[in-house]
Amino acid sequence: MSESAYERLQAFLDQFPLGFPKTDSGVEMKILKTLFTEEEAEAALLLTPFPEEAGAIAARAGVDAGALGELLEGMAQKGLVFRTRRGEKALYNTAPFMIGLYEYSVKKIDPKLAGLFAEYYETAYQDEMAASNVPGFKVIPVAENVEGETVLLPRAALEKEIRESRVIALAECICRKESRLLGAGCHHPIETCLSFGAAAEYYIDNGLGRRVTPDEAMAVINEADKSGLVHAAANTKHLSNICNCCPCCCASMKGIVKKGQDRHLYLNALYEAVIDPEKCIACGNCVERCPVSAITLDDTATADRDRCLGCGLCASVCDAEAITLKLRPDREEPYGRMLDLGVAIMKGKSERR
Repeated sequence: MSESAYERLQAFLDQFPLGFPKTDSGVEMKILKTLFTEEEAEAALLLTPFPEEAGAIAARAGVDAGALGELLEGMAQKGLVFRTRRGEKALYNTAPFMIGLYEYSVKKIDPKLAGLFAEYYETAYQDEMAASNVPGFKVIPVAENVEGETVLLPRAALEKEIRESRVIALAECICRKESRLLGAGCHHPIETCLSFGAAAEYYIDNGLGRRVTPDEAMAVINEADKSGLVHAAANTKHLSNICNCCPCCCASMKGIVKKGQDRHLYLNALYEAVIDPEKCIACGNCVERCPVSAITLDDTATADRDRCLGCGLCASVCDAEAITLKLRPDREEPYGRMLDLGVAIMKGKSERR
């Protein structure tokens, strides 16, 4: 019996650094059948991770270029393939499950799809995200009380990158939207996901998000900070996105908070909170503010550096100014490019099998 297009697409997507593994329940097939028609699944199998024009893809596959181009354009608008534009040319490449098909479902997600995503996370994808011991995201602190010898303050660096971005998009958080559809949402704002450059153009062109100015993007960052959200981006030096994550809904943070797993499996903490016992007044604000329960209170507050994300949320509510963010001496620098991060994840998965 030959494999269906959906079975072949599942195997194809599972080859990516963050794959798309099978489950005993077959929920992954239900997701694919909800997202793709059979014709779209066949077309997705023709793509590679590298951007190509429809004509080149059609020539390789031996199909009509015009029909394929029309199909791929429709799939891009539905968030099923990634499309970039270079002048008048449209180029298409595979969208992995994450970051990709999951996030691009933000406008079409409904209770049924939300339920499928939640089931898949619990039965397979949380383990997949943690399989390499290479964190896919880095934490960006925006608190201003960072040690003075730090050459470039993280908030200043972040704002500089945002203001230099040629295009910025703002979209709803797919994680919080999924939770709300399942009756388990939180009080945090939902329109908080920022993307930049080519990723932003994709969101804007396909109606997945809206164009915003640098000032509006910084306002989102500030609102997220006040709400107690953790600012995280792809674990690379280049800024392509900023997620503002809550511990109750975020796919990465749930593994840490709800499953008790090591933060390094998901998030690269470049900084750590250091509390001065001489200044601490034991008010407890930092304990309540910490999203991963890394701070305990006795006579004074104490931070567990192994659990600390270095997000700076505790420092922003410390009236005594007893908390300083310091660069970790044992920090792991972000990867140069997404390709480098992907290679590291694949290597990590191979070594841990």
